[in-house]
Amino acid sequence: MTVRAVQVIAGADVIAYHSARHGRSIARSIAAEHLRADHIEEALIYPVTTESTDHPGGYRGALDEFYESAAARLAAHLDAGRTVAVISEGDPLFYGSYQHMHKRLAHRYPTEVIPGVTSVSAAAARLGKPLAEADEVLTILPGTLPEEELTARLASTDTAVVMKLGRTFPTVRRAMERSGRLPEAHYVERATMTGERTEKLADIDAETVPYFSVSVVPSRIADLPPGTATSTETAMTAETATATTTTGEPSGHGEVVVVGTGPAGPLWLTPESRGALAAAEDLVGYTTYLDRVPLRPGQRRHASDNKVESERAELALDLARRGRRVAVVSGGDPGIFAMATAVLEVACQAPYRAIPVRVLPGVTAANAAAARAGAPLGHDYAVISLSDRLKPWEVIAERLHAAAGADLALALYNPGSRSRTWQVGKARELLLEHRAPDTPVILARDIGGPEESVRTVHLADLDPHQVDMRTLLIVGSSQTQAARRDDGTQVVWTPRRYPEK
Repeated sequence: MTVRAVQVIAGADVIAYHSARHGRSIARSIAAEHLRADHIEEALIYPVTTESTDHPGGYRGALDEFYESAAARLAAHLDAGRTVAVISEGDPLFYGSYQHMHKRLAHRYPTEVIPGVTSVSAAAARLGKPLAEADEVLTILPGTLPEEELTARLASTDTAVVMKLGRTFPTVRRAMERSGRLPEAHYVERATMTGERTEKLADIDAETVPYFSVSVVPSRIADLPPGTATSTETAMTAETATATTTTGEPSGHGEVVVVGTGPAGPLWLTPESRGALAAAEDLVGYTTYLDRVPLRPGQRRHASDNKVESERAELALDLARRGRRVAVVSGGDPGIFAMATAVLEVACQAPYRAIPVRVLPGVTAANAAAARAGAPLGHDYAVISLSDRLKPWEVIAERLHAAAGADLALALYNPGSRSRTWQVGKARELLLEHRAPDTPVILARDIGGPEESVRTVHLADLDPHQVDMRTLLIVGSSQTQAARRDDGTQVVWTPRRYPEK
């Protein structure tokens, strides 16, 4: 209890506290030594806690009626000129029962809220483990969330506390396991009180877990050895893997996770990808994509240019073979014209076949560009790269003819660069053999980035000089529509219904 809380209780006429129907109140037991015989006590006893009810409004209706009644009891004391202290375990405005009184009374009577020590802080103190350090993000979650939601949020955060366990414990444990956080998770029961218990979460029997317990996934930075408080960046070389993994013992079972960052920054990351990047000990990738990932203390970053995919894959697998957790950072979706193929090709070679490899999906450029324009890929479509660096132009031309002849909308990746200047013009000629000159074409450049632009032109007017490597082209089918709305924006969509012949 804070000094101010003791002072307020000493000056109060009425002490109010919530409890279940058994009448016992943890808040009252904490404050018991400060209560006087002349205090008027108001026990606000819940009609239901977790059990069912025959109230016509259901569980929520029963509680709302109770809160109204409890607030009226306190208002009667206040109207009589008495000072009321509502005591609450932890902090009154942090998942506290007092909040329901505050909503109903604070606008009618002078109110002071005294902050308290939350179970989150108490649990961390009892574990002796920092909750968050430097730029780490702490997420506090109620265990009553659906399992999928818990899993996603646990995967995407640096540190976490899950409250309200009890009956939710099996769900919370599964979410911890699915998100990969179970080895880090601790269990704290009745922190700072009689009956306190702290253990690894993985060792807890679900049948023994009360409501007043929490799970803590503490700071990763705090567990780093001295001298590793900053991120290390190295240029990728043939010696990098050996140089960065022979110091100290391997951290555990290594793995490679191929992560797509989407077309731009953090807003395009999935929770699963965000969590994998946070958990990695080594990040391997093209410099431009690595720059999208926040620096994290203790991580090693191995940057390279964009033309050494096989070498990057081999480096990542060598690091994992030495026990490191490695994230290979890719743009967009790693399985679409990106790093997943390169990693899997190398991973299927003899030295690396036993190393676990996971590919996490990301937002690909076609989906991002289509969303900005409207819904041009709303029906069947094909995805084709115009780069002839890894396949001959004759193959590209054949595929363009086939897809255009089938009346598919097209998402064209890698349309042009400083060294490839004629492919867009040639593709336009091929497509005009199958499409009307006024077919909508979307030029989506730097989607999600600072220079984002989205324009729609007719196929016949497509200017190759306005296309570079940061541009993605979407070419509509014969059914694709473009229209300008009342607010001046232009939208493009391809109907899901195709006309019958």
